[in-house]
Amino acid sequence: MWLRDCWYVIAWDHEIPAADSNALFTRIVLGEPILVLRTADGGFAALADRCCHRLAPLSKGRREGDGVRCGYHGMAFDARGRCIEAPGTTTIPEKACVRAYPMAVRNRWVFVWMGDPAKADTALLPDNFSCDHPDWRNRPGYLHYDTPYLLICDNLLDFSHLSYVHASTLGGSTAIAEARPEITRVDGPGMPGIRVVRRVPNVPAPPFYLRMRAFDGPLDRWFDYQFLLPGTLLMHSGGRPAGRPEGDDRDAVRLHSCQTLTPETETTTHYFFQQSHPAGHGDERLTESIFQSLIGAFNEDRDMITAQHRNILLAPDAPMVPIPIDGALVQFRRLLAERLEAERAR
Repeated sequence: MWLRDCWYVIAWDHEIPAADSNALFTRIVLGEPILVLRTADGGFAALADRCCHRLAPLSKGRREGDGVRCGYHGMAFDARGRCIEAPGTTTIPEKACVRAYPMAVRNRWVFVWMGDPAKADTALLPDNFSCDHPDWRNRPGYLHYDTPYLLICDNLLDFSHLSYVHASTLGGSTAIAEARPEITRVDGPGMPGIRVVRRVPNVPAPPFYLRMRAFDGPLDRWFDYQFLLPGTLLMHSGGRPAGRPEGDDRDAVRLHSCQTLTPETETTTHYFFQQSHPAGHGDERLTESIFQSLIGAFNEDRDMITAQHRNILLAPDAPMVPIPIDGALVQFRRLLAERLEAERAR
């Protein structure tokens, strides 16, 4: 069901407690509970949040140095998952260890590698540059979905829904749904995926943009994004006064968004996101306004996808009738199926 030889975001860096904190951070990824520790050298360690003795959560224990002591019977583990102390014995069983996961951090996203540790390769990390770049400002966000992650992937791969789900927020015009997207394959150098470009000329400014500035007339809007395996969207978007040539961004809205989906279980998902604006355009009030707009719009998405999932559960064998606007999501699912098959073959 899920790709494993790839990186998944488990947290924003600010979510992980400091190395000298008594707090412990845990999150479920691909059905596996994982404890994340910030180490004294500034790095991160990730351990299975399940003691090898009686399977109690290590997150119910306490932090000791760069490791953790189980709160049930007191076994202590270092940052590599090795048991270094077992109360009541001087002979630690050879199998007394917990799984340690490869970790990586890029631009405030904390990643965990869920597959073969020998294959963990930081060259496969997405370029989420605007999450932490001096030229861009944003407020990071997180939402939890009670839906499978692929339904959210479908939503992000077909922006025609902006015209209807987000009619009073991000959308503002049915022209978005009518604009035909350009869909191409992305084959590296990192994870493969799908690129979608949608140009929407001569439309009113959406309510979302009007929170940033006033416009005297219609805009030419654009959405240009890559959607990479296992589920990361990296998008340039914006709008400039209608009729201006591309590249003439006077009085234009320019945004860069990084969004990524991490399956929690087969029916629940972690959603990490941000939408950045250029650092020289607006202050913290604009940053907060954009964040609040996203929260409102993404809750609209979550309400719709949750209702969709509820319907699917009631009739899991009911067919879905494809239409032309499904092109990007069909290609992405085909790509995912290819990679899953290749991973199984290995």
